[in-house]
Amino acid sequence: MTDVATMTDVLIVGAGPTGLVLAADLARRGVDALLVERADGLFPGSRGKGLQPRTQEVLYDLGVLDAVRAAGTEYPTMRIWEGDAPGQEWDMMERSEPSEQVPFPNGWLIPQARTQEVLYARLRELGGGVRFGAALTDLAQDPAGVTATLADGSTVRARYAVAADGGRSTVRAALGIGMTGETVDAKPMLVADVRITDDAPVPDTHWHVWPKAAEGTVAFCPLPSAPDGGRVFQLAAQYADESALPDTSPAGVAKLLAARTVLAEEHVAEVLWASDFRARAALADRFRSGRVFLAGDAAHIHSPAGGQGLNTSVQDAYNLSWKLAAVLAGAPESLLDTYEEERIPVAAGILGVSTRIHRSKTPVRRGGELRQLGIGYRESALTVETRGELSEDALRAGDRAPDGRPGGIRLFDAFRGPHWTLLAVGVDGAALPQLDSESVRTVTVPAYEAYGTGVFLVRPDGYVGWAGDAAEGVVEYLAGVGVGKG
Repeated sequence: MTDVATMTDVLIVGAGPTGLVLAADLARRGVDALLVERADGLFPGSRGKGLQPRTQEVLYDLGVLDAVRAAGTEYPTMRIWEGDAPGQEWDMMERSEPSEQVPFPNGWLIPQARTQEVLYARLRELGGGVRFGAALTDLAQDPAGVTATLADGSTVRARYAVAADGGRSTVRAALGIGMTGETVDAKPMLVADVRITDDAPVPDTHWHVWPKAAEGTVAFCPLPSAPDGGRVFQLAAQYADESALPDTSPAGVAKLLAARTVLAEEHVAEVLWASDFRARAALADRFRSGRVFLAGDAAHIHSPAGGQGLNTSVQDAYNLSWKLAAVLAGAPESLLDTYEEERIPVAAGILGVSTRIHRSKTPVRRGGELRQLGIGYRESALTVETRGELSEDALRAGDRAPDGRPGGIRLFDAFRGPHWTLLAVGVDGAALPQLDSESVRTVTVPAYEAYGTGVFLVRPDGYVGWAGDAAEGVVEYLAGVGVGKG
């Protein structure tokens, strides 16, 4: 056997949003994790540029939402162009006012690169980091752990590994896990981040679209102010000809804009990043193989329509991180089986939504199901609902635990952190069991419309795991997930 150079509890392959969220959450739980990335630095482009409301709640819990919001902006209004003439304007995003239960109701526009910079800074604050320029070349596992070989010949020995290395996952290929999917659209697309001159004839106030451009639709979205104050837009261009070969060179991008929009080549000051792709939808046949897990694009590939890929990936990481930490601390190994059980149905459903939006013949307003606030795990093996008949709109075990301020206590602040939360709503707190205060925070509040009355055990990822009229049974539930009495 090759000499092992590094020992760690969790090896994470890929420092995109999925890997960074997973690494940061494991770090705040005190788990020794190693995050490796084949590139020499963080991804530089805007690709996944929208954060949905549920993802913002995750980032609030992780302590980075203020920084994310400072680096982003609200989505601009769409402006449809007819050749050189500006035309109809409309809001693609359904907009809602914040409420106590949903404090972040709207999508937030921020380039993926900026999101990753914020997550990386948080990871460093928590004592973690990234080993850049560390491509994985081989992976083997045995009953006790995983051995990974890196391109420089060094090896890593870990108890578990997570593939967060994208749609062309090296880890998934090494495991022999297939993907089932389809081509959503055979027409190629080009996406690029373009710095334009101050006199370019497109205002930063609108997301500009040329739907009838002869060679294919073009969308040109202003991105939040660049660190140097320059004007940067994301270009997304589709080719009408399925056999077209997108030219991602700076000259090619400038020529495309000049041919299809009101910009001239000289308005393009710099092309910061460019890539081409064909929209696909695919789901890995499994999200787990022994001690190795798939997360993010390694597990599911989305059309960019609806802005679901990055958001689904972040929530994969948040679902998995607390379970890995719990098992490493002594919880039953079976807890890890619930990651695949819970996340495969969610990913499959979201893939269907993205594909439907992409193929729609008419514009689809973004809202409702895209916010991911209705995602839950009512059918999970981890979900226990002990109450009797409930109204149709009642909060149930498996649902997202809403925010609110009953009795002056902000619930998202009570939930914030790596612990479970035993929430007594309109119930005598004296009747609650005494629990390990480091693992379970006990909070008592008056009756609150979003919850009604009862006892709710909120998981570390913000979902109700157990619910009852009183606390009988909650201690046994916690014992089953490795959490004991104080």
